[in-house]
Amino acid sequence: MAEYPEGLPIGDGWVSTVDNFPVNFPFDGSEIGRAPVGTPELATRAIDEAVAVFKQVAALPSRTRRSLLSDVAAALAARRSDFEQLLVLETGKPLVDCRVEVARTIVTWQAAAEEVSRLHGETVPLDLLPSGDGLVGFWKRKPIGVVVGIAGFNYPLLLASHKIAPAIAAGCPVVVKPAPQTPLATLWLVHLVRSLTDLREMVQLVTGDAAVGSALVTDRRVGAVSFTGSALVGHRIARDAAPTKTLLELGSNAALVVAEDADLDAAADAVLRGGFYASGQACISVQRVLVVDAVAEEFTERVLARLGEVVTGDPRDEKTRVSALIDPGSTRRVQEWVDKATSAGARLVGGGVDGTVIRPTVLLDVPDGLECWDEEIFGPVVCIRTVSSVDEAFDAVNASRYGLHASVFSTSLKTAFRALDELEVGGVVVNEVPGFRSDTMPYGGVKDSGIGREGPRFAVEELTVTRMAVLRP
Repeated sequence: MAEYPEGLPIGDGWVSTVDNFPVNFPFDGSEIGRAPVGTPELATRAIDEAVAVFKQVAALPSRTRRSLLSDVAAALAARRSDFEQLLVLETGKPLVDCRVEVARTIVTWQAAAEEVSRLHGETVPLDLLPSGDGLVGFWKRKPIGVVVGIAGFNYPLLLASHKIAPAIAAGCPVVVKPAPQTPLATLWLVHLVRSLTDLREMVQLVTGDAAVGSALVTDRRVGAVSFTGSALVGHRIARDAAPTKTLLELGSNAALVVAEDADLDAAADAVLRGGFYASGQACISVQRVLVVDAVAEEFTERVLARLGEVVTGDPRDEKTRVSALIDPGSTRRVQEWVDKATSAGARLVGGGVDGTVIRPTVLLDVPDGLECWDEEIFGPVVCIRTVSSVDEAFDAVNASRYGLHASVFSTSLKTAFRALDELEVGGVVVNEVPGFRSDTMPYGGVKDSGIGREGPRFAVEELTVTRMAVLRP
């Protein structure tokens, strides 16, 4: 299915590795392929190669960078179905979600191509002070340097693209490290990019463990590190990489608020769609639902009555919406968290495990202080809590250490604008799932959900620096 050479794409060729490891289909554990094992030494070699071509990459004409990005989008579109099938096997994510991932990936590359023509500066009125009389001032944007991109396992193709495409648009060489569980689609993507340019060192890939990641992020020659993953790992990267610039897309426990004037059918549908897509392995999937008590009973009944509609099973099936998590350890962790919640008094509806698949799970009235409420569960689990008012709901949303996306269901424009003003998150979504993301919008969080913004326009700005020009004619 995937077509690329053996080894790792480092320098202008592919470097053989001593070891390789199996990549397994999470649903049944079968081996679907093998991937090369990188080392810290290979990571350093990739940085060496990237540094060596930085000036060449930075000097590439805008038309060349734009053409390359457009060509990659076209190449992905031509193999759309093959990438979808590979992602199902590699991630265990339902086919419907893998189709969305590939479609979003293509849009990301197209959008990055468009951003190349928008990289420009502005003039500055230096004569606001007498000392500036007669001076001409303007600034332009310059590439920040070598970019290290580290992606998560849940959307490996899309997340890698959000690192690679903006780096190319900005004129930066990039070294990408995929998650250990899901390297295959990213290897194929990097091969496609390199096959469309003579400057292959512009995009390289290194697999490996935390030691490989550490070698990449602690190299002082790196201009920026862009990471998507857990808050725990992101915090460590920020410390280890300092003073290098870091862009961190970290975890969350996204909240959905149901006001008393909400369309309850729409809100219930959002919980079912937004809580269980990608088997719950999305940082902006619905995890915490806060319902005003005037409608709590009716709303909860509508959600629970439809829980059986969420089809579980083989991710290759068109109808499947929830399948196996990425590995058995994740499944055990989610079950342990659910057991802790029920032991503490939460009421369980649904749940349990069929083979490798956790059935859609709803927990009612989970207390504070438990992982299911406080942390990112990253599984098909939704927690519903009754609150006395929208005020209490907003306070509960903001009490979290996370702040990525939140949504509010209400027919009141006043409530919608209050949410936009008061919720401490990177994105507020009204009358739709918090998991809505257009790949051209600024995407990122506050607090422990990270720093910096993705989306090609915003990532390109993050990966460039201003250079001020002051001229006396």
